[in-house]
Amino acid sequence: MKMKLTYLGHSAFVVEEEGFKAIIDPYITGNSLSNIKLEDIRDLTHIFVSHGHGDHLGDTLELAKSNDALVIANAEISNYLSGMGLNTHSMHIGGRYKFDFGVVKLTPALHGSGIPTEDGMLYGGNPCGFVIEVNNKKIYHAGDTGLTMDMKLLEAENIDVALLPIGGNFTMDIDDAVIATEFIKPKLVIPMHYDTFPLIKADPNDFKTQNKYSDTKILEIGESYEF
Repeated sequence: MKMKLTYLGHSAFVVEEEGFKAIIDPYITGNSLSNIKLEDIRDLTHIFVSHGHGDHLGDTLELAKSNDALVIANAEISNYLSGMGLNTHSMHIGGRYKFDFGVVKLTPALHGSGIPTEDGMLYGGNPCGFVIEVNNKKIYHAGDTGLTMDMKLLEAENIDVALLPIGGNFTMDIDDAVIATEFIKPKLVIPMHYDTFPLIKADPNDFKTQNKYSDTKILEIGESYEF
């Protein structure tokens, strides 16, 4: 079976493989560029949260409850969500764990991770990225991050598809994402985290033109890619 990636805008992706359907950073409600409805996201088995900011934690609570999905995140976010009645699995940077569907490793990300609440901002632990392996297929979701030399270590992971932010200001911009691609050497890059807000407006075609280190696939919101 092929792995299927569906882009939901910003940094949100649905990942599907045999017996496995996950969403990463489910920012749906409030994303003005997306016409995806929460009720149309069904049969999720897992939810991955890279950090606590509202445009990444997003609709985790609603989707986890409606789908009875397991949330995988750092220990602080996992503890926060388990206190709200969700089923969670906590990990931390550099940790690798074998689940029934495959293997997950948490990677470093240079960013923040505060959890917004009605009473202010809670400490959300360290932000992260994910290397997710299912049936010998590997994707790397970088989360929100700046360029880091640690990305060189990912070359040894033999990544099939890297999901990299290109919007700048809060994360890598196009130039740094190209360098990240050189470091990681994935077979394919799908750019993400751009255009949602004026501060992160970027042209993914500029990234595609500059990226000489791998293939690039630009996905429209709602479009899928299989490999």
